[in-house]
Amino acid sequence: MLSYQEAKAMAVDPSSVKQLIKILIGAAWLDGKVQPEEQAYLQRFAQTQGVAEDPELKPWLYGLRAVSTSECQTWVDEYLGESPTSERYQQLLEDLSGLIYSDGDVTSEEAKLLTQLQNHGTSGAASHQFGAVTEAIQKLYQRWIKG
Repeated sequence: MLSYQEAKAMAVDPSSVKQLIKILIGAAWLDGKVQPEEQAYLQRFAQTQGVAEDPELKPWLYGLRAVSTSECQTWVDEYLGESPTSERYQQLLEDLSGLIYSDGDVTSEEAKLLTQLQNHGTSGAASHQFGAVTEAIQKLYQRWIKG
């Protein structure tokens, strides 16, 4: 039986998966250092998506190459494109949330990225879906800080 992540990986375009992982790597670098928990999350995520051995991603997955904030933002813009679907937003937010909460600390840089995504310019169904995902993330965060 396939896990949810494995089934999800099979249904996604490989270049899209690589783009998503690059965004996650960039988000991990937003505070200037990849935490061990974030590194483990990234490696597990890449493994479940079948790209852990990709030569382009390997230097980032193992912390051998830093990612600038502007580089991360470029990847986000490329991933979302001109008119992103609600599914694209949902996937990005879910996966970013998994990374952001993996080390038990939400930095101001990470919170800023989520805010920027919220203000990216969604409309209609995408906006409604984005709002629902954002609300779920906020509830998760509230539960985490209440411990």
